[in-house]
Amino acid sequence: MTDTKYGSLIKRVKAILIDMLIIVGLGVAASTLISGIDSVPNYVKAIVFILIFILYDPLCTSFLGGTIGHFIMGLRVRRNSDESQKIYLHIAILRFLIKVFLGSISLLTVPGNSKNRAIHDSIAGSVVIEV
Repeated sequence: MTDTKYGSLIKRVKAILIDMLIIVGLGVAASTLISGIDSVPNYVKAIVFILIFILYDPLCTSFLGGTIGHFIMGLRVRRNSDESQKIYLHIAILRFLIKVFLGSISLLTVPGNSKNRAIHDSIAGSVVIEV
């Protein structure tokens, strides 16, 4: 019998909200830094913000085991098949793309299964655990 506790819907939503604030903050910081350089077109700022948005979750999840929001909420993303292992980068990218594509619909399945897995977790073979 395992005593692993899985990430609740409330903690996961709070982590997403924290991450949204961090992404906006990183975008503002990057924009401010870029603005200090002469004649940088606005589209460059937009590209930098898009890259921050796209890369933040997969890079944090695969290399650190979760985003800053996950860490603050005491959550980690792991492989469903081996909860001691982080997920690979390509899996983290797939997980993120599905999460973005499905949006909040993906979270509807969290309370409905024993491991609180969202749709994007089920497809990517991941699970969110509490530490």
